Amino acid sequence: MEPMDIKEHSLETLSEDDKQQENNQQETHEKEIKHFQKIINGCVSYARHCLRHNHKKRHDFHALPERHKELIPTLLDKINQVDDKIVVNGNFLTQLAQGAPLFSDDPKALCLTDKPTTPPNSAEMEKVKSTLKQFVRDWSKEGQGERDATYQPIINALITLYAHKSNTKRGDVRVLVPGAGLGRLAYEIAKHGFSCQGNEYSYYMLLGSNLMLNRVNQEEEYEIYPFIHSFSNIRSSQKQLSPVRIPDVLPGPLPPGTDFSMVAGDFLKIYGQNSVNNDAWDVVVTCFFIDTAHNILQYIEVIHRVLRQGGTWINVGPLLYHYENSVEHSSVELSLEELKHVVCEMGFEFKDEKTISSLYASNPDAMLSYVFNCAFWIATKQSP
Repeated sequence: MEPMDIKEHSLETLSEDDKQQENNQQETHEKEIKHFQKIINGCVSYARHCLRHNHKKRHDFHALPERHKELIPTLLDKINQVDDKIVVNGNFLTQLAQGAPLFSDDPKALCLTDKPTTPPNSAEMEKVKSTLKQFVRDWSKEGQGERDATYQPIINALITLYAHKSNTKRGDVRVLVPGAGLGRLAYEIAKHGFSCQGNEYSYYMLLGSNLMLNRVNQEEEYEIYPFIHSFSNIRSSQKQLSPVRIPDVLPGPLPPGTDFSMVAGDFLKIYGQNSVNNDAWDVVVTCFFIDTAHNILQYIEVIHRVLRQGGTWINVGPLLYHYENSVEHSSVELSLEELKHVVCEMGFEFKDEKTISSLYASNPDAMLSYVFNCAFWIATKQSP
C-alpha cells in the first residue's frame, strides 16, 4: 500500500489586528510544541517510569514475613519478568516516537530522552498505557471480537447502502471517520473500496496509526505486553505475561480509485470552519466518538453541514461523556432519548436503530470487564 497521506492542520487564532494575530499564532504554536513534546516524553519515559513502579512490588514482596514468601515462591520471578516486558514495551514506544518528524519539525519537540526536564505525570503515563491497549483493540487477533462487535456493523451498513456498486466502483463514495484512533476502522472501510478520510486529534493515536499503516513490514512485527501494569483481576499470570503481536494484518493495496488519508487536528476546527467540507461527504461514520465533545450539539451541527443532501450518518458508541467531571472544561451531557430528539430537530431522520453490546480495549482474560450497551443508528440528512 502507498504511504498513507497524513495531513496536519495547524490551529490558528484569527485577529483583526495583524500584530496581535502574529502573537496569537506564535503562542498557539508554542502550546502545540509543548503538547507534542509531552506526548514524545511520555513514550520515551515509559520504561523508566514503569520500572520504578514495578520495583515497589519487589520491595513489598521482600517486606513479607518469610513464611508468607515461602507460600508464593513464583511471585518474585513474575515481578522480575514484568521488568523484561516493560523494556520490550519501552522499545516499541520509542519506535512509535520516532515517527514524530511527520508531525513536527521543531527540534524541541523531537528531543528523544528518557530523562526529560519535566517528567510525565501519572495522568500522562496512563495515556501511554491506554495507547498500548488500543493497539490490542485495533491491530491484534485478540481484538477481533471487539472489532466484530462495533466495526463490522458499520462495514455491513456501508455495503448495504451501496450494494449497487462493486468493490472496485466505490471510490467515488466519500466517507469521513472523525475520531479515527489508530486507523483500523478507516483502513477497513477503504479496503472495501470506499474513499475514506480519518480524522484524529490525539498524537498518541496519530503516531500509532502512522506506524501501523506506513512503517510495518510484516504481520506480527511487534510484540507488546499491555496488561502487565496491574496485577488486579488477573486469572492467569502466564496469560498476563504472554505477548500480544501486532499488526494482525499487513496493510496492503487498496481497490482501484480508492483514496485513503488521515487528517491531524480538531474535528470542529478542520471540518466546521472550512467551507470546502460543506456538503462534501457521502457518509460520516462515528464510532465511540460523539461523547468526546464538550458540546455534543456542535458535533451534530458539523456532521450535518459536511454531509451532502441525503447523505448518511452511521453511529455506534456509548454516551460516556469525557468532560463530565472536569473542572477545567465545559461539558453538556444528554441522555440517549434527549440526544435522538436533538438529532431529528437538527435535520436528520433515523432509518435504523439498535443496541450493540461491546467491550472497549479490554483484557480478554481479565476477571473484570465493562460492557457498553452502544447506540447504533443509521440516519440521513434531510432537505431543509
